[in-house]
Amino acid sequence: MNTTPSLPQLRLEPSLSWKDYQLLDSGDGKTLERFGPYKLIRPRPQAIWPKTLPKSEWDAAHALWMEDNKEDLGRWKQLQPMEKSWQMSYGALKFQAQIASSRQVGVFPEQAAHWDWLMERILKGKKPFKVLNLFGYTGLATLAAASAGAEVTHIDSSKHAISWANYNLHLSGLESKPVRWIAEDVLKFVQREARRGNTYQGIVMDPPKFGRGSSGEVWDFFKRIPELLKACRAILAEDADFIILTAYAINASAITTHQAVHEIVGSRGSLTSGELVSIDASAGHMISHALFTRWNA
Repeated sequence: MNTTPSLPQLRLEPSLSWKDYQLLDSGDGKTLERFGPYKLIRPRPQAIWPKTLPKSEWDAAHALWMEDNKEDLGRWKQLQPMEKSWQMSYGALKFQAQIASSRQVGVFPEQAAHWDWLMERILKGKKPFKVLNLFGYTGLATLAAASAGAEVTHIDSSKHAISWANYNLHLSGLESKPVRWIAEDVLKFVQREARRGNTYQGIVMDPPKFGRGSSGEVWDFFKRIPELLKACRAILAEDADFIILTAYAINASAITTHQAVHEIVGSRGSLTSGELVSIDASAGHMISHALFTRWNA
């Protein structure tokens, strides 16, 4: 008897519909990216090939992220005049980008593939749809789900991130949509929802490798994710339609996220797993950003 397990087919998934973002070039451990009107240089150790664009193109960047150490700490060095914050859009979604205290600017462009996919799932469902966005950050997945007609609960331990996400909701003209904002430890919230018997048709998870909750709770991906998966299994509605799990900066492969989501849904529906990538416009080099798994019923 053949006992070979069914192996997942892993895929590379770029986001190709951007107008306000572009990976212009990569190489020598850095990326040159355009966010709206501004060009930013950020470290990317995996870009081990030489840069393609001439030095003059890189010298025209507006800001450079200067690393202090290997723990993602550092500061922005402004090279050309620019606003600290500015508006960007993806389709009908509008949001604020800014250079601040981290190398991030308020949007992970590679996740646009998820936004397109979940909007399609919600619109095709043609039914009342409740979405739970865990580790919601500045709310682009929340905006996408709300714009497609879902009732969204957005959870993040950072009150600043929630305020930013709420501002983005208003920028997009979606302030009348049913969105609930909660600043709390994600695991505690999901466990409480399970006790209450509340369920969701869609769950989006973008957990960090390491972080702290609103009351100082320590989040460690490998230590806490099993508890979160167990809790999510209890709040998945009988008519649930999708789950999205994205993982950044962990020492694992997409097999990890694939099997994690499989623990929630079992043999129901189908799983798609792989890596979110960007392709530079200069030479077609591919940058991998994160692992992901998507489940649909």
